[in-house]
Amino acid sequence: MKPLEIPVLNQYGLRPALVKGTREIAPLTINKDLDKLGLLNEVTTFNFHPHLPHYELTTEDTKFVRLLARQPIDLTRPHPFTEAGNTEFNALVWMPLKDERAGHILLADSTIFTTLFGGTDSLENFWRNLVMM
Repeated sequence: MKPLEIPVLNQYGLRPALVKGTREIAPLTINKDLDKLGLLNEVTTFNFHPHLPHYELTTEDTKFVRLLARQPIDLTRPHPFTEAGNTEFNALVWMPLKDERAGHILLADSTIFTTLFGGTDSLENFWRNLVMM
């Protein structure tokens, strides 16, 4: 991502947590105050893909990179990331317009755009929000 000037490291393959006692994916932790475009309005989850990346931010400059959503991790699956105390991974990062870049950048795993793994209602809302931006 560095050659594209995207301050993010794409790491790991983490399994999202489920709501205890169900087969439903645990809801996202959404930073609504940073979601200025309303991309996550009426979005509660992405879908349940068994190994999703963590997008580690390599800058603290929230003017040009914003963490919009984190996904709880299935803590029953041992992983060095959770053993280090992490309980969520960064699932959606937004980079608003900047200088010569004419468009917004959204970083998310491509599997969140399919209904093969559930999350259909939230996916429809997410697509609607993207179209409306």
